[in-house]
Amino acid sequence: MNIIYNKILSAKLKGKKLLAVLLDPDKLDLSQVSETVININQSKVDFIFVGGSTVKNGITDRFVKELKKITKIPLVLFPGDYSQITKNADAVLFLSLLSGRNPEYLIEQQIKSVPLLKNSNLEIIPTGYILVDGGVETAVQRVSKTQPISQRNINEIVQTSCAGMHLGNKLIYLEAGSGAKDSVKPEIVRAVKENINIPLIVGGGIRTNKQLEEIYYNGADLIVVGTAFEENNQSLNKILKDESIN
Repeated sequence: MNIIYNKILSAKLKGKKLLAVLLDPDKLDLSQVSETVININQSKVDFIFVGGSTVKNGITDRFVKELKKITKIPLVLFPGDYSQITKNADAVLFLSLLSGRNPEYLIEQQIKSVPLLKNSNLEIIPTGYILVDGGVETAVQRVSKTQPISQRNINEIVQTSCAGMHLGNKLIYLEAGSGAKDSVKPEIVRAVKENINIPLIVGGGIRTNKQLEEIYYNGADLIVVGTAFEENNQSLNKILKDESIN
């Protein structure tokens, strides 16, 4: 069953904007989970994404189990490594790092994940993942040993997105990276949106309501916020509760 994907697709068709909070088990201690999720439960969040670039083996599974006890928001894995896959989540973004040329993240990690996926009921959502330069070196760059696409090269970003769509991906994810100084520019979001017919996710460096509104307005179907939530729970919670973002 494609419950998560169908929700995203249905929202796209209806023009409804969705929001996800990314929680990194490597940055958020289990002792902090309850307080954090209370804030998320009270906000306008549609999904909780779980994952990071350098999460130690086994931590994600314990983290997801704890989340399941305290929230009914769907949990979607956003794995930086196949070892982060746990059958206790609701879905997994089956990522291909299309902006890089390292075979480890184009196909090898996906092959390694097959035994874990085979024995689970996870909803698997093929996702073309495109790293865009956010002004700082990100953990994704260091781990994947790939370079992001410059935000000046809109044509390459658009063509990479289209290639991902034609390869059969169900989602395109434009990512400036965790802790990015600059979010993906609205004109890039708009250009990609005009050239693909599958849902578009945008994340990285989004910290204000104005940024949310601009990126939604220019075509993002789902926005992911992460670092801002980790750094300033109260401030971002005001953004998440703002009716204007939907």
